[in-house]
Amino acid sequence: MSWLDSYTHRALLEAAMVGALCGAIGLHVVLRRMSFFAMAMTHATFPGVVLAAVLGIHIYIGGAAMGLLVCLCVLALSRRRGRHAQGVTTATGIVLATGFALGVALLSATHGFNRNLEAFMTGSIVTVTGVDLAATACVGAAVLVVLIALHKELLYGAFDPEGQRAGGYPVAILELLMLLLVEAVIVVTAPAVGVMLAMALIVGPAATARLWTDRIRTTTLISMGVGTGACALGLELSMRWNLAAGGTITLVIAAVFLLSLVVAPHSGAGRPPLRALQWRA
Repeated sequence: MSWLDSYTHRALLEAAMVGALCGAIGLHVVLRRMSFFAMAMTHATFPGVVLAAVLGIHIYIGGAAMGLLVCLCVLALSRRRGRHAQGVTTATGIVLATGFALGVALLSATHGFNRNLEAFMTGSIVTVTGVDLAATACVGAAVLVVLIALHKELLYGAFDPEGQRAGGYPVAILELLMLLLVEAVIVVTAPAVGVMLAMALIVGPAATARLWTDRIRTTTLISMGVGTGACALGLELSMRWNLAAGGTITLVIAAVFLLSLVVAPHSGAGRPPLRALQWRA
């Protein structure tokens, strides 16, 4: 019997990969101040997952297809932030609510469909399969390669989008690529933590790491470490006390963030502005 034959070992490996992946992408979400847009993407992905299951195709395909559509919509909205910020926020909120409502409507309309799609809302990390592990590993590796290869360009766009545009960079393409990376992480983590709780795992570790350091490289490492540690601890607590794994992981992340607000050196009034991270590597 191999090590991965145990469901607890599969869940632990998935938790480690998901935590590290969400921690890495979360830094860019926090720096770009696109948490609300990312939340809209998580909710709007759900109907793609439901539709894929109803049609008998893999949920990754349905989630990815819907995710691409959502990314294009979010990109179109985000490029109007400067002139119509309030209207954009309102429109994004409508996208968020509409996506979730559409998923629920599709789910309720599938009479006699016995697959527990509600699990994809909050995840079921203890039931991940070898296919899920392989998908997380492949997508995670691809996302990390892109983040490393385009590290300077993505950070430039986060700190000075106007300067990047003036410098002749393909800003729209880079913004779309960033959204696609976030969406890929949301889709691949759906079986483990669900599309509803993915937002906490993406933003929470990065926001926590931001309280402990003002250096980009260190922030990234702390964010990945917090994500991995919170997933592992949340999984252990959920199995010991018979709790929902996704919810327990989210509560652990929230607890770590709140604790960091109290004791971290960059919390409170002494915390440097977000943009102070700019060139400190």
